[in-house]
Amino acid sequence: MTDTGHRRTEAGATTPTYAHEEPEPTGWTGWIVFASVMMLLVGSWQFIQGLVALFDPGFYKVSSNGLVVNVNYNVWGWTHLLLGAVILLSGVGVLAGNIVARTVAVIFAGLSAIANLAFITAYPFWSILVITVDVLVIYALTVHGRELRGSTM
Repeated sequence: MTDTGHRRTEAGATTPTYAHEEPEPTGWTGWIVFASVMMLLVGSWQFIQGLVALFDPGFYKVSSNGLVVNVNYNVWGWTHLLLGAVILLSGVGVLAGNIVARTVAVIFAGLSAIANLAFITAYPFWSILVITVDVLVIYALTVHGRELRGSTM
């Protein structure tokens, strides 16, 4: 079918469509809810990872000298704590349909993936898990992020 620039109403009459109208939400809106929930999980994981790095640096497989970036676990702890807090807050904002939160979420999910890549020697399985979820979040928010704004949940 071709788009004639008009939309049919229930009575069969046509009304013009305008360029500034938001597209109708589709089934992909679930990806945004998924991304929001994953951000809440990743934010929590980052926060816990930061607390462990601050209070029990012996928990990790290597000493801080064996990490990709040679800084002590206190720096990593604060980095993960701050990333976790921002990701948690932006996850709530994305769920509310806030475009600023969506932008912040994409940026900080990318930073989270980079931080966990640099932290991968300390705890490989955990870092790979977080990186995978970060990539899924970035995908959902960049491809389908606009759809949650206009939907009614």
